[in-house]
Amino acid sequence: MTESVRDYYDVIVMGGGPAGSTLAAKLARTTNLSVAVFDKVKHPREHIGESLAHPTTPALEEIGVLDKVMSSDFKVQKFGGIFRWSEEPSVAFFDHESYARDGVHRWASHVNRSEFDELLFRHAGECGAHMFEEMTISAFERLEDDCEVTFNDGRKIRCGYFVDASGRRNSIASKKKRSFLSGYKNIAIWQHYTGAQHAYDIPEDWNIFHPDRLSPIACSAFTDGWCWYIPVPKVIDGERVMTHSVGIVTIPAILKEEGKDFTDIAQFTNAIKDIPLVGELVKNGTPISDKMQTATNYSMINDQFASYDERWILVGDAAYFVDPLFSSGVAFAMHHGLSAATVLAATFDESVDEQHKRDLWHDYDMEWHGIAESFSLSIDQWYHAIGKNNPDSIYWRTRGQDVAGNFREQTFQILLSTTMEPDVLRHMTGEGGTQADLDAEGPYMKAYGMADPGVIGDDDHVSLTPGASVRKSLGLDIPGFKGFPPPPPFQLTEEEHAALTAYWADPVANGDAVVSPLSTPLPCHRYSVEGAASGVEVRSFDEVDGGKVVWDALSGGGVPYRQLREELTELQLHLIKLLWRTGVVTVTPAGS
Repeated sequence: MTESVRDYYDVIVMGGGPAGSTLAAKLARTTNLSVAVFDKVKHPREHIGESLAHPTTPALEEIGVLDKVMSSDFKVQKFGGIFRWSEEPSVAFFDHESYARDGVHRWASHVNRSEFDELLFRHAGECGAHMFEEMTISAFERLEDDCEVTFNDGRKIRCGYFVDASGRRNSIASKKKRSFLSGYKNIAIWQHYTGAQHAYDIPEDWNIFHPDRLSPIACSAFTDGWCWYIPVPKVIDGERVMTHSVGIVTIPAILKEEGKDFTDIAQFTNAIKDIPLVGELVKNGTPISDKMQTATNYSMINDQFASYDERWILVGDAAYFVDPLFSSGVAFAMHHGLSAATVLAATFDESVDEQHKRDLWHDYDMEWHGIAESFSLSIDQWYHAIGKNNPDSIYWRTRGQDVAGNFREQTFQILLSTTMEPDVLRHMTGEGGTQADLDAEGPYMKAYGMADPGVIGDDDHVSLTPGASVRKSLGLDIPGFKGFPPPPPFQLTEEEHAALTAYWADPVANGDAVVSPLSTPLPCHRYSVEGAASGVEVRSFDEVDGGKVVWDALSGGGVPYRQLREELTELQLHLIKLLWRTGVVTVTPAGS
C-alpha cells in the first residue's frame, strides 16, 4: 500500500539522490523527527558519477547501508587510481601513506548509479523516513512559524525546515542563480563498453594494482582533454554484465572541429582508440548503445548553502559540484547530508542555545564553501601543471591559468589549516612530494600565498588586537571524514592509528572503533575582533587543540613569540597564525 502524504513534516527533502537519502536515513536513525523525501522521478534512474571516492565508505557505514552495498552485484570494490598525464603513469592506493604504514587498504566502490541510488533511497525508507517518488516540488515559501512547499499539481504541504537536494539546478530556496566554481566550462561525454580490459590487468611494473587484481579508476590526458575509465556492472537484456564507463571531458569549442564531435558515437570511438592507456584497454570493447550521454556546465556553486532564519539548507550538487577528476561528488554529497542532519537535529533540540544553533548553521554554510573553493583550487593546480606541458592544446592551455581572487575568508583559513589532499599531492609531485614542490604560479599555490600572513620571528611581539573577543559555542568539524587521519599539524597517537587500522579492516564490524566528527556538535571557542572587514570568527575545538590556552597566554599582554613556542603545542601555534590572518592577533616585528 502506498503511504499517504501528510500535511506536515518536521523536515522535507527535495530530491532522493545520495545527499537527500543520506540525510533522511541519518535523521530517521538518530532522531524522532518526521522526515519526508520527494523525488520527481521513479527509481531506478540513470546518473553519472559511477566511481566513488573512499570517504563514501564510512558515510555508508554510518547510515547502516554499507553491508547492503558490499553484498550487491552492482559494485566493484575500488582501491585507488591510475593517472596518466605524462609518459609515466602515477599510481596510488587510497590514503597511500596509511596503507604503507599498516598494510590495510582503504577502499571505495565503482557502482552502477541507478541501482546504488535506489538502494540508498529504499534504505532511508527502511530506516523510517517517508519516501515518495514522481512528486515534483515547484516552490518553497517561508511562513511566519514554519515553511510551505508547493507541488506541480498545486498541492501544498508545510514543514519545519526544507532541504534542497535537487541536484544541479538553481535553488528554489535561495532563489539565486548558481555561479561557476572554476573559470572555465566543461562538457563530459560518455559511453559504456562490454568486452574491455580491466585496468588492473596491465602487466607493467608500475601497476601496483596488478598482482592482486585490485580495481582502480584509470584516467588519461590527451590533446583535447582527459578521459576516464571505470568498471561498472550493469544489467543488459536481463543479464548482469561487466561494462566499462569511458568518458571524455573537454570544452564545447573542440566539438566544432572536424572529426571531433565526440557526441557522435563513431567520432567518440575513433578518438578514444588513440588516447594513451585507455585506448589499449578499450580496443576490444563494444559500445552498448549508439547514443552518447552528456553533462555540461557542472562545476557550479550556490552563493549561500543555508539560512537559519529562512529555514532552508542545500546539500549535494544543489550546493556545489567541483569536478569529476577525483570522483569526489558523491563523497561530498553524502557528508553534506550527514553534517546537515547534525545541524537539523540540534536545531530541534530545545536544550541547545539559540546562538549556538545559529553558529552551527553558519558553520555549515561557511566551512563547506571553504572546502569547495579550496578543493577547486587543487584541481586547477593539477590542470595548470598539465597545461604547461601542452602549450599547443586549446583545452589545456586554458586550464587553471588564473586565480580570480574572489575568495571567502573561510577559504584562506582552510588553505592555511591543511595541505592539499595527500593522494592528490602524491599524484602531482611523485612519491614523497610535498606542497612546497608544487609550481608557485599555479592557482592553488597563488591562493595559498595570498592566505599566508608570513613568518613570525622568535623576537616578534604577539598580542591580542584591541577589540578582540572570545566566546564559548558549539561547532561542526567540517568536512569530518570518519576513518581518516587529520591533516598536519595534527598528530595521531599509536592507539588512534590502531583504531583506524581496525576500522578499515572491517568498517561494518568495527564501526565503533572510530567516531565521526560530524556525529554531534563539538564544544568550541570562537575568536573575533570588532570591526574586522572579513567579519570571520576563528574556531578552536576544545577537545582537539585546546585553543583557549592561546587566548589565556595572550590575555595578560603581549609576549615574545619565542616564549609561546616554548609553552604551546604545534596546533596552538598554528591557531596563532590563523588569528593573525584574521586580525584577532597583532604581530609586531622585533625592534619596532
